[in-house]
Amino acid sequence: MKVAVLIPCYNEALSVAQVVRDAKKYLPDAEVYVYDNNSTDDTVKIARKAGAVVRSETHQGKGNVVRRMFADIEADVYVMTDGDATYDIASVPAMIQKLLNERLDMVTGVRKTTEQAAYRSGHQFGNKMMTRIVHWFFGKHTEDMLSGLRVFSRRFVKSYPANSKGFEIETELTVYSSSMLLPVADYETPYYARPDGSHSKLSTFKDGWRILKMIAVLIKEERPLLFFGMGAIILALLSILCAIPVILQFMETGLVPRFPTAILSVGLMLCAGVSLAMALILDTISKTRKEFRRMKYLATPFYQEDE
Repeated sequence: MKVAVLIPCYNEALSVAQVVRDAKKYLPDAEVYVYDNNSTDDTVKIARKAGAVVRSETHQGKGNVVRRMFADIEADVYVMTDGDATYDIASVPAMIQKLLNERLDMVTGVRKTTEQAAYRSGHQFGNKMMTRIVHWFFGKHTEDMLSGLRVFSRRFVKSYPANSKGFEIETELTVYSSSMLLPVADYETPYYARPDGSHSKLSTFKDGWRILKMIAVLIKEERPLLFFGMGAIILALLSILCAIPVILQFMETGLVPRFPTAILSVGLMLCAGVSLAMALILDTISKTRKEFRRMKYLATPFYQEDE
């Protein structure tokens, strides 16, 4: 069985060597790949010296790196972790065993820490909030949606249509597994603070906003009946609210003096009808897309030797 450890990196010279050494220590038979994303420090040199296979992705953003890694590497089991030495590589063998024993497609490392510096309160709050939003719309499949430590099956990696460009990639991975109803699980792992002098590339507000936008886009694409149906209901309610005074006045006087309000009410109701029609059409298209993705998933073997 071939195991590949995938480490996306951007300016992680202070920590990447430790991640590579830990991967080689706890996964001695695995091939360790470091994908550099336009680092301006010595990340490439240090990673290569530590024994990793170093490759590059010039399109900036973690999502672009993950898409490239999934396309390039052939393996039976894929381990993805960040290059900042905050995740516990010692937990990975047990995560792999869980994946294989239960024939899962993804095992997510749920971060547990008592170090305040390891997991900033703003990041914890944002992660919990956005995880709950995804639970509401797509079902509960993980307790740590934004975790960067994951173990994947081959059929997941080779059937996953990566579209994200940045840190929203974890959100897309979670929603994809949820919408496809894939077998997944969580595994609690320790989470550590970054080495001294190392800084997170994640911007609490900028990347948080991008992740929220990604969630909205995924709701639109994966659950268009809900997304546009809600819009239709809101527009219909606004139309009724605008129509009430016009109708009441007509019943009292037999006249319709509020033509602008009446026209607005009719326009809103027409828009509600269009939104509902779009919801029904796009829901059919979404189900067709899911069927095609399911067929691709089923056509991908769990192990390479099954091909």
